This record gives sequence, C-alpha cells and structure tokens, in this order.
Amino acid sequence: MTDPGTRDAGLRERKKARTRAELQRHALRLFRDRGFAATTADDIAAAAEVSRSTFFRYFPTKEDVVLLDDVDPVFEEAFRAIPAGTPLLEAVSRSMRAGFASLDDEKRALEEVRMDLARTIPEIGAVLRERNTFGVEHVAAMIAQAVGRPADDEEVVVVAGVVSGARLAAQVLVHRDPARGYIDTFASVLETLSAGVPLADAPTVPM
Repeated sequence: MTDPGTRDAGLRERKKARTRAELQRHALRLFRDRGFAATTADDIAAAAEVSRSTFFRYFPTKEDVVLLDDVDPVFEEAFRAIPAGTPLLEAVSRSMRAGFASLDDEKRALEEVRMDLARTIPEIGAVLRERNTFGVEHVAAMIAQAVGRPADDEEVVVVAGVVSGARLAAQVLVHRDPARGYIDTFASVLETLSAGVPLADAPTVPM
C-alpha cells in the first residue's frame, strides 16, 4: 500500500506544479500583450488571483518565469518514442515536431512567446548563458541514452554541440524573420544537418 505521507507529498507537489504553471501562463500572456518591461510581478499575481508573496515563492524574479521550461520533458518523451534505427538528427527533429504538436493551441502559442522573450530580452539571455540552459551537457545526456554510449563520449559531445548550434542558428533565422515559428525553424535546421553539413565541402574563394 502507498504510504499516506508519500501520497500527501505527491499531492502537494502536483498542486505546486499546477500553481507554477498557472503563474507562468498568466505571465506569458501579459508579457505578450503588454511587454516584458511593462509587466510587474503584482500584475502577474493579480491575473492569477494569488498574492504577491505567492508569486515570489514560486519565482524569485520575472526572468525566472520565462526560464521555467516544462516542455523539455515532452520533447524528451517524444524522442524516446521514435522508432529504433531512426537516424539521430532526424530523430531529434521528429521529436521536436511531435512534442510541440502534442501541446494544446494556447500552450504552443505561449511557448513561442517564451522562446521569443528568451531570444530578445538581454536580461533573460544573460541568465540562460549563465545557467547553460539547454546546453551541450543536457543534450549529450539525451543523445547518449539514444545511442547507447557514455555522455562524455567525444562523438556524443560533438553531436550535442551540433544540436546546440542548430538552436542558435534557429534563433538567428527567427530574429531575421519573426513570422517564422521557432520550433519549426529549429526542426528544419536539424533536418538540413541530417543530410550533411551545408557548405562543408564547398571550395573557399579568395578573401
């Protein structure tokens, strides 16, 4: 039988997760409609119908609201569901598309808002770099499991670097054309790389 203490702890954690998700949902809506700088913690708390202290109990700063990523586990689950034998970069791309498609319409739209804020707000970008969010080590751990190698295997790390670089390339492309969706762009970059590194064999021209 399940220990009552364990059951109660699990219930509390689920309640906390729901509250955290609701705060982020309201925050991202406000950031989208009013702008990041114009939205205060009090605005977010009021929209979510909680106290200011409750907001800060879950998020020390506004930046932390954007940095909360509860979608990565969805992508990782989709990645694990890709059939064995699928080429690696194709598997990563397919899992990105499948994971994003599994979200409801509002969640997809707000995830694009979150990605846009992470790309365009300098304070958020600085924290992302400091914390190495979605960095090489995180990607390497996922790839290592998929190919049955250690996470510190040199080739695993190289491929993880390629995937992380693809993320940066997608950010640049979306910055140039904001009408592009970030997830679709990221997946498209991975699909391009799965066919071979572009220009890898192109002859150089006089400088």
